[in-house]
Amino acid sequence: MTRQDHKIRVDVETSYLDEQSDPREGRFAFAYTITIRNEGQVPARLLTRHWIITDANGKVEEVRGDGVVGEQPYLKPGQGFRYSSGAVIETPVGAMQGSYQMLADDGAQFDAPIRPFRLAMPGIVQ
Repeated sequence: MTRQDHKIRVDVETSYLDEQSDPREGRFAFAYTITIRNEGQVPARLLTRHWIITDANGKVEEVRGDGVVGEQPYLKPGQGFRYSSGAVIETPVGAMQGSYQMLADDGAQFDAPIRPFRLAMPGIVQ
């Protein structure tokens, strides 16, 4: 088995949710849409997720759980899965990163890393 047999690509788009945010109360809500694509050679199932959410004050929240949006998507080579979720932080700027824990049909367990991405209220430059 080579590294290319197990390759999951993760793409992220984010948006600020003005109607769900209350800056006076230190509540900044963001939506993110994730696209997960199996670019490897072996089918794999997403078992669990691990997120690290950091706000501009350095407050870190870790989130672990089964699957994503109540599902454990099974991805054959070339298949993708897209979902949307959200996060609330106490500052207008923050970041998220993490990983998905995958189980391939050949029995291999591996992590699909989610590179850090920014959560930022429009008009905030940092």
